[in-house]
Amino acid sequence: MTFDDETAIPDALPPERRGWRTADLTRAAITILAVWFGLQLLWSVRSLAILVFLATLFGIAVARGVDYLERFRIRRGIGSALIVLGTLGTIGGVLALTAPTLVEQGRELQREFPAAVSKVQTWIDSRQGGLVGSLISSATAGDTLAVSADPTQPPQSVSPTEALKRRLSDGLGSVSQYLFSFVSNTLAAITAFVLLVFLSMYIGAEPEVYRGWMLAVIPAASRAQTRIVFDEISNVLRKWLVTQLVAMVVIGTVSFIVLMLLGVKAAFALAFIAGLLEFIPTVGPVLSAIPAVLMGFVDSPEKALAVAIAYWGIQFMENNLLIPYLMRGEMDLPPAITIVAQTLMTLVFGFLGLMVAVPLTATVLVPLRMIAERENLRERALVRHNKTQRELMLADEQPEQVMTNANRGPDAL
Repeated sequence: MTFDDETAIPDALPPERRGWRTADLTRAAITILAVWFGLQLLWSVRSLAILVFLATLFGIAVARGVDYLERFRIRRGIGSALIVLGTLGTIGGVLALTAPTLVEQGRELQREFPAAVSKVQTWIDSRQGGLVGSLISSATAGDTLAVSADPTQPPQSVSPTEALKRRLSDGLGSVSQYLFSFVSNTLAAITAFVLLVFLSMYIGAEPEVYRGWMLAVIPAASRAQTRIVFDEISNVLRKWLVTQLVAMVVIGTVSFIVLMLLGVKAAFALAFIAGLLEFIPTVGPVLSAIPAVLMGFVDSPEKALAVAIAYWGIQFMENNLLIPYLMRGEMDLPPAITIVAQTLMTLVFGFLGLMVAVPLTATVLVPLRMIAERENLRERALVRHNKTQRELMLADEQPEQVMTNANRGPDAL
C-alpha cells in the first residue's frame, strides 16, 4: 500500500515504524506494577507459600496412591484420607515403639557430647605445633583475648582451642536459632502441621480441580503445552519425594548397622538423625556426620576417622547407586546449582527454605529443560533438512554432468 500525502493514518504504517503507543506503555506499566505487588504479597506470606508448596509436593504423591485405590471403587476423598492418616499412623507407631531407645540414647548423646568436644580439644592441643595448630591459630587470631568482667582488669589470653570452642558454640547457637525459628511457637508449629496434613489430603483427592484453576489463568493457545509442563513437573516431584523417603529409610538402617559394628555410642539416635536429615540433599548428610564423628572421638581419634570414612562411603554408594537407580534419570540436578539454591533459600527463608530448595529448583528447571530439548530437536531437524536439500541438489546436478560428458564424445574421457 502507498500513500499520496503526509496525512496517512499512523495505524496504516508498517509495525516497525509505529513506535510505542500510549496503550502499549500503559499495558507495560500495569504489568510491572502487578508483578511488583505480586512479589510483595508473596514475600509477606512466604511461610504460607512454602507450606503450600510442601503440601502440593505431598499431595502429588498421595494422588498416585488415590488413583490406585480408585480401581477398587474407593472414593477419592476416602482414599486420600486413608493414605494420609495411615502414613501418619505408621510413623507414629514406629516412633512409639522406638521412643524408649531413642530417648535413652538421646540422653546418652547429650551426656557424651561435652566429653567428645573435650576429646577433640585435647587432640587439637596435642598438635599445636603442626598443621592443625597453625590452621586453628590463624582461624582464631582475633579471639585469643577475652575481656574480663571487671573493667579494671586487663584482658586475659585465651588458648586457640578455647577460642575455637567459643566461636563454634556461638556459631551453632546462632545457626540453630536462625534455622529453627519456625518451631519457637508451639501453637504455630501445630497449626502449620495440621494445615499441611489437610492440604495434602485435599490436593491428593482432587488434583485436577486445582490444576484446572491454574490453567484457567493461562491463555487458551498455551494451555495444552502448559498442561504437559505441569504433568512433567508432577512426575519429577513425585519421583523425587518417593526417592527421598526410600533413601531416608535405607540410610538410617545402613548407618545404624555401621555404627553398631564400629561400636559407636548412641548408634540408634545417630542413625535416626542421619535418616531424618537425608530429606535435605547435600547439606543433610554433612550435618548428620558431625555428631557421629564427635561421638567416635569419645573412644579414639582412629574410631572418629573410621566413622568419617564410613559416612563418606555410605554417601558415595547412595549418590552413585541408590539415587540413580530410584530416579532413573528423571531429575539430574547439577551439584553447583543445588548448593547455590540451598544456600540462597536458607538465607532467605531459613530451615523451611532449605527443605524445599531442591524440589523447588527442580520445578523451575523442568520447563527450562523441556525448552532446551525442544530447541535441540528443532536444530537437529534443521540440520537434517539442510542435509537432505544438499543431497537433492547433488542428485540433480549428476544427470546434467553425465549428459555434458556424453555430448563431448570420447575426447572427454
